[in-house]
Amino acid sequence: MPANKKYLTQSPLQRFLKITAGFVGGFIITEAFHMILALWFDFGAIMFTIRYAGFMLWAALMIVAFLAKSGWKIWGIYLSITLILSVIIYFSSNINSL
Repeated sequence: MPANKKYLTQSPLQRFLKITAGFVGGFIITEAFHMILALWFDFGAIMFTIRYAGFMLWAALMIVAFLAKSGWKIWGIYLSITLILSVIIYFSSNINSL
């Protein structure tokens, strides 16, 4: 059964923003999250976990990106999450190196 046209994104820019947010933004958040886990827990176990749990998290973030109304809003949310995770990585790596 085909999708109802009124529920599909009409703007090519919004469609492009959602696709890139899902692929690129979701991947960056997934990697940053697992980098935090690698700093706090056993590195080898986390590298094994990222194969499976990382893919599931990335797929979930892609679905969330496509469910959003605005591509700009989802990019803003994904970039702010990435910024927060990057700050946590920065301060955790400084604490661990002392």
